[in-house]
Amino acid sequence: MDRLTSAPLILTLDNAGRPIDWLHWHEAVNLYVRDQIAWTASESVIRVMGGINQLTGTQSFLDLNTIIAIKGAKAKYNPEVTPTLTNRALFERDRHTCLYCGSSFKHSLLTRDHVRPKAQGGRDIWTNVVTACKACNVKKGCRTPGHAHMPLLALPYIPNKAEAMILSNRRILTDQMDFLRAHVPQDRRDSFN
Repeated sequence: MDRLTSAPLILTLDNAGRPIDWLHWHEAVNLYVRDQIAWTASESVIRVMGGINQLTGTQSFLDLNTIIAIKGAKAKYNPEVTPTLTNRALFERDRHTCLYCGSSFKHSLLTRDHVRPKAQGGRDIWTNVVTACKACNVKKGCRTPGHAHMPLLALPYIPNKAEAMILSNRRILTDQMDFLRAHVPQDRRDSFN
């Protein structure tokens, strides 16, 4: 069981193939046992070992696909719902790159910068925040990028459902990432390589 405690999450889809959420392996076992899997879309599997047959000495197992569509499931997608804004998700969205100087930094050297500063009525929302290194954030201060003569290298945006799922899981398998990237707008796909 130690191996399964670090097992990757299962990507769940609706019948149309739209991402729904991440699921732990034990929740997926329940869906498999109740015959709730409509189809699978991955070659990767997580093998869950069961009990040992006392007569034959063989151990039962169940192979869980890492991308599953759930029978009757409906995607919780709503274009009005915005993913939760956290520093971790923001830094992932911006690929740990300061959008002022263009340099990459580790998490501890990054900050959330408000394009329109809060002191000027700027809000703490996806479309008004970017990743900035500490030095650039201090240099910009409570000014807009224009007033600080620090143009943005990219515009802030709200991640869609697939991007939010990518941002929320640190241990995505290659086939899961490929599947989710297909649901990311074409102009933003390269940011999830």
